Amino acid sequence: MKTNILVSRRSVQVLRVMLSGIFLVASFNHLLNIEKTVNRIDQANFKGIAYFFGNPELLVMISGVVMLIAGIGLLIGFKTRWAATILLAVLIPITLTVQVGQITTLGPLFKNIAISGGLLFFILNNFKNQQTTKI
Repeated sequence: MKTNILVSRRSVQVLRVMLSGIFLVASFNHLLNIEKTVNRIDQANFKGIAYFFGNPELLVMISGVVMLIAGIGLLIGFKTRWAATILLAVLIPITLTVQVGQITTLGPLFKNIAISGGLLFFILNNFKNQQTTKI
């Protein structure tokens, strides 16, 4: 049984703009503080995940560029579903590498889980120039 929920266009825009902010800030952090970010990976319990994908320094730079481009796409509403999908694809390995296994600091893990929920909202719903959207 499919249930429709009315969602205001403004609330979707606000969510999109607010959600993009963390990726834009993270992208600048990755690009401007590469060494610091690589050190966080090296200190992570599951750093092997990052090393499996390649050189952590290169991965930090690539993820910074990808988060910047997809974050801007999400911010302005350009290819929102694709931008959210790409950001989730970047967020998952970061979360598994850096956040999982940090039992003393569960806040950042659940922050990433919440962010994933916001991204899934845009992945699972299609919003195209509608004042009020049915979900």
